Amino acid sequence: MAVWFCIIYVLTVMSCQVKKAVQALQAFLKTQTKPNRQPLLSDDHQQFGLLFTLWRIPRRSQTIRIPLPHKHRSETDDICLFTRDEPQMTPEQTQRFYKRLLEEKGVSSITEIIPYKALKTEYKPFEAKRRLLGNFDMFLSDDRIRRLLPSHLGKHFYERKKEPLCVNLQSKNLARDIQRLVQGTNLKVTKKGCCCMARIGHSGMTADEVTENIEAAVKTVMEKIRMDGSVMKVIHLKSQESVALPIYNSELSHLYEPTKKKPKTSNGEVRPGFSKGKFRTADVKTKQEKQEEEEEDIPQLVPIATPVKKPKLKVSSLLLCF
Repeated sequence: MAVWFCIIYVLTVMSCQVKKAVQALQAFLKTQTKPNRQPLLSDDHQQFGLLFTLWRIPRRSQTIRIPLPHKHRSETDDICLFTRDEPQMTPEQTQRFYKRLLEEKGVSSITEIIPYKALKTEYKPFEAKRRLLGNFDMFLSDDRIRRLLPSHLGKHFYERKKEPLCVNLQSKNLARDIQRLVQGTNLKVTKKGCCCMARIGHSGMTADEVTENIEAAVKTVMEKIRMDGSVMKVIHLKSQESVALPIYNSELSHLYEPTKKKPKTSNGEVRPGFSKGKFRTADVKTKQEKQEEEEEDIPQLVPIATPVKKPKLKVSSLLLCF
């Protein structure tokens, strides 16, 4: 708790420094735009990401969902929704059924709906899957078919970190649940390395909005990450075409654990009975016990007599007798 509280305190106190880093990054991106194109158009938004560097590699993988106060996706992002096959309906009828459902719930951010049967038939070739991956910026799926999707999507969805996020289409607050997924972001902590990145904004947002997203993301990550001790080493802010700007550096004080001092008496000597950081009661004997030990008779040791072996007769002496 103390570690993440220190990070939040540093980011809160140095929020102006974080804001300066965001402004410097936005100014750099403006200089990198082509002269024939108007800068910072809706199609030219570059994504901002937070690069987290941990002190050690995690023992297990983890996906952290991060709610953000400001939407980090542009209005032009395309979102695809995979749904289950409704009984006694064709894929076209299923598609119309869920379009009507989303309109009734007030959801307008979904670009296209693909039923599960259409995914298996129309997007079975490898080229079709790659084309599907490139046509959309985000994928959602009905939680009732989430276990069936990996075998039909392929590994490229997971390598590009575009695997579908699950949503309960039977929820009463469907619009709120989808809005949280679209507005929020995810951080994938793997056991293959100590670096992980989360998308927290784009170049079309204001500096204040990006700064607030950074503070919210860092706080959520430090609360939900499953690691003990000191976790975060460095936090960088970067875009797709820029260098990483450090906004937080951890201290090295936690690497040196203070040694336990041995308790001393008033004379400055080490207290007897101290061993390996733990106290044990010293064996203090009374005068009567010492006198009884001195008066006890020490038994004398009596040597054991060893049997004497008879000498063997020589052969020459036996011959003389005869």
